Amino acid sequence: MPENLRLKDHHTEQRLFRNRMLVAICGVVVLIGVLIARFYDLQVVNYENYRTQSDQNRIQVRPVPPTRGLIYDRNGELLADNRPSYTLSIVRERVQKLDETLELLGRLVRLDDSDVEKFNRRLPRRRPFEPVPLRYRLTEDEIARISVNEFRLPGVSVEAELVRYYPQGELFAHSVGYVGRINDRELQQFTEEDVRRYRGTQSIGKVGLERSYEDLLLGEVGYENVETNARGRVLTVLERHDPKPGSELTLHLDAKLQEVATDALGDNRGSVVAIDVKTGGVLAFVSKPSFDPNLFVTGISFNDYRALSDSLDVPLFNRALQGQYPPGSTIKPMMGLGGLVAGVITGETEVADPGYFKLPNDPRIYRDWKRWGHGKHIDLIQGLAQSCDVYFWDMASRWNIDGMHDIATRFGLGAKTGIDLPVERPGLFPSRDWKRGARGMPWFPGDSLNAVLGQGFVLATPLQLAVMTATMANRGTHYKPQVVMAVDGVEQPPEVLHHVEAKPEYWDLVFKGMEAVVYSLHGTGKRAGKDLDFRVAGKSGTAQVVGIAQGERYDSEALKERHRDHALFVAFAPVDDPQIAVSVLVENGEGGGLVAAPVAREVFAEWMSRPVEETVWQPPMRPPASHPQHESLEVSARG
Repeated sequence: MPENLRLKDHHTEQRLFRNRMLVAICGVVVLIGVLIARFYDLQVVNYENYRTQSDQNRIQVRPVPPTRGLIYDRNGELLADNRPSYTLSIVRERVQKLDETLELLGRLVRLDDSDVEKFNRRLPRRRPFEPVPLRYRLTEDEIARISVNEFRLPGVSVEAELVRYYPQGELFAHSVGYVGRINDRELQQFTEEDVRRYRGTQSIGKVGLERSYEDLLLGEVGYENVETNARGRVLTVLERHDPKPGSELTLHLDAKLQEVATDALGDNRGSVVAIDVKTGGVLAFVSKPSFDPNLFVTGISFNDYRALSDSLDVPLFNRALQGQYPPGSTIKPMMGLGGLVAGVITGETEVADPGYFKLPNDPRIYRDWKRWGHGKHIDLIQGLAQSCDVYFWDMASRWNIDGMHDIATRFGLGAKTGIDLPVERPGLFPSRDWKRGARGMPWFPGDSLNAVLGQGFVLATPLQLAVMTATMANRGTHYKPQVVMAVDGVEQPPEVLHHVEAKPEYWDLVFKGMEAVVYSLHGTGKRAGKDLDFRVAGKSGTAQVVGIAQGERYDSEALKERHRDHALFVAFAPVDDPQIAVSVLVENGEGGGLVAAPVAREVFAEWMSRPVEETVWQPPMRPPASHPQHESLEVSARG
């Protein structure tokens, strides 16, 4: 029978089919079992792990920086504000090819090498998925170009933030100070608590009140949980805890008085400090030349910083707080009071001044500034009025340096005043122990003659001279100088450090001498009281910058401008009820009262021209800082 005619074996085929079907079913069951086991592993065993990873890709915790506290002058004029700014930022985890992204951004917006360099330095310091700023202060055109190319820029965002702004510019740079970007050195000094407090914040107080009141001005950081898409764009806010804004500061400083004092200095280098005699509040705090603090807020350019740091006029140097100058004759009223208290002189003590002085058994001749002398019957009042060196040399020759040092320290010289500003320098009023320790030499009588005139080793800051003058005006009540008057509307009470004890008649005598400086025929500070309807008491001074050999005369024309004497003047007004004390320093101004006294006069005229109620601070009527502009920024950033 042919093969092709052989009948099929249906039984065998059915058995083979059943076996194959059984194998297929078993395979499908095994595969389904594996799939179910995998589902179980994903959905049950590792559910929390994968859910967390999913949320990390979809939900991010973002810090919400607090609004920095505002700063006002005593009249409510804004000195430190917060203004909106738009920042170009990158989330590194969202960017696959960083170099290509930076290159593309460089074609869309202006990027300096310094911008990229700072960005690369910030990268290692950030937390995962934390935006790192690349460029600050974007323009509207730049924001538009980035928005149009958003699809090509995963991980790139434009964020709205509030940045510090100083509307008064140079006027308060040395008192209010400025904030700047947190640098590597500051970051290394941060504790874990500091890292938490500064999350989302790029700035920190660098100098001035911004630095000394950093903890109050900063506020407390908040946070929000946001849902993002695959490109890192925020879709919605799931949860938000609002930050706590920083405290508002109200200062004793008066913007108008500060402007008047600055203008009165003209083009001169120098300093003016005015103090409220009744409280120790600092009404004006001028160091000139100054600088624009807004340059530092988001990072100063190399060229701008070099121009400031290389300037011969050193505008970054705070002369009022850190400049240590010989105070010259401005300390003579204090020394006269000390001599009266110590019994070295009396109100009737008179000295003949031939124009020079000699110590016993010492051939050296000490020349008075007035080479032909001041007369034969010079008492304390005339000694102050005419700034007679011989009178005070005679007193110093019969006094000891320990007594001089004691009265000087009680008036605030030779030590930091304790003002609420950072990096104050202490000045110097020497003593026997100081000279032995610092110079390895004993104290000589000639050293006392220099010290009583505010020369030799003696150094003081303009702030210390203002405190000394205010203490004199208070008849010995020594207030701690304060710049901040109130925090969040709560007034900070004045602090009395101590009291200088002296008989009332001693104070009266010194006051008459200081008044005679301004109003007597031969007074050295007559320009301080010109055309004023109240009485001023003051004292002029001249501080040598370079030494003059014995027997030679001072010739300003033969000296370079920066080697000429400094001009100083200290004063308070009105004499019958002192309200304000002022110290003025004009670098290389020479002429003492001729140059410095008119500056003080302008300050007195401005302050005393106001009604009494305007010179006494009242708590502001504005509500506590709610900073609504922060909320509007958040909305615009999300939109």
